[in-house]
Amino acid sequence: MPRLSSIISRLAAISAIVIIGAAGAGYYLWLRPTEIFSPPRIVKIERGERFQQVARDLSEAGVVRSELALRLYAGFNGTARQVKPGEYAFSGGERVADVMRHLVRGDFNVVTVTIPEGLTLHQIAEKIGAAGLVCPDDFERAARSGPIVQALGLTPPGAEGYLFPATYHFAPHATADEILFAMLAKFSEILTPERQERMFALGLSPREAITMASIIEKEAHVPGERPVIAGVFYNRLRLKMPLQSDPTAEYDLADETIRPAEAVRTPSPFNTYQIAGLPPGPIANPGLKSIEAALYPTDTNALYFVARDDGTHIFSRTFSEHKRAIAGHAPVAESPVPTDAGGKK
Repeated sequence: MPRLSSIISRLAAISAIVIIGAAGAGYYLWLRPTEIFSPPRIVKIERGERFQQVARDLSEAGVVRSELALRLYAGFNGTARQVKPGEYAFSGGERVADVMRHLVRGDFNVVTVTIPEGLTLHQIAEKIGAAGLVCPDDFERAARSGPIVQALGLTPPGAEGYLFPATYHFAPHATADEILFAMLAKFSEILTPERQERMFALGLSPREAITMASIIEKEAHVPGERPVIAGVFYNRLRLKMPLQSDPTAEYDLADETIRPAEAVRTPSPFNTYQIAGLPPGPIANPGLKSIEAALYPTDTNALYFVARDDGTHIFSRTFSEHKRAIAGHAPVAESPVPTDAGGKK
């Protein structure tokens, strides 16, 4: 039979292993910070929500390594009932105690910003500034020539066109680069392999496709018209006709008081009344529907379009038809596409 001393030694060794293992697990789950992630991960805590659900949500978001560890920590120090409701933005790199401190203080509540389709980079910068995040000039500088856009090869002219319109949640003290990264990451999500393959099939680079989408975004007022407008512009490109898009002429004007009729005669590298082909970059930040229209244009024989008072357009195959449409004498039946679809030129 084994000696008692031998048994005790083995039990002691096993106990030591268990203690070391428990200490290691405790360090990993309680004391070791999580990885840093960007953009921040948003967790919403409802008023009156049970802490068990709060811990589960934080664990599933990767904000803490263990739901159980967070519940035990909050139970030990009595803070589970002190959590303040709201939306929290977590960037990682924190321990259980750090996360719990934010929840008790309520100091990670997020700032929500909604970016509509068709805004320019400058307008987005102003919207971010109005939300109380960063100075508009700082964001615009980062988005035009900062390290992120340089690393992505977007300069010049910068991130114009790639700031995807969506609703974003930012930490109150988010930096210009963090905000920019979140918008570019969202754009990257929608630029799926299938859409990239479609660009290749059309013979377009990503910049050319987004430039076309941005023009469509600024021209279309009725969602169903976007693919038809795209078809008109592709027809004109194929025939080496200038696009003659008013929004391109108005995009790069230093003097914002210039009227549209004067803008088309004002020299600019973006003015498609004066340059052939697409402008050198996007003129706005298009939404998904305009991007889809640029990738899947309607097969139309129209080369011109002019706006009606209600925002829809009359499409024409010939210049003579187009002139009659401008004069207001062209019957709707002359449009080569359905009257609830549209375009202009």
